[in-house]
Amino acid sequence: MKEEYIGLPLVKNETDHQFELTVEGHTAIIVYKESGSKIWLIHTEAPAELEGKGVATALIEKTLAYLEENHYTLVPLCPLVAAYLKRHPEWKRIVDPSVTHL
Repeated sequence: MKEEYIGLPLVKNETDHQFELTVEGHTAIIVYKESGSKIWLIHTEAPAELEGKGVATALIEKTLAYLEENHYTLVPLCPLVAAYLKRHPEWKRIVDPSVTHL
């Protein structure tokens, strides 16, 4: 994660069912669904103003850290999150055992 994003807060917007990271006045999101301690990350989106700046990666990293700290098991439906997990297999420790495509 780029150093300038480390101190930015991750917001779990429970009303809209999305994790949010705001950078330079623009908000990147990961849409989620949760049931008990299982969470599905469905879609990641960054505004055009933030594309190519590493914001989506920072958002994914902060979200995975949040999930681990709060004892969630992850089902990654979002292709971007799944691709990140393939590049960083250490995060498979929080992936639900039913997930076999990583």
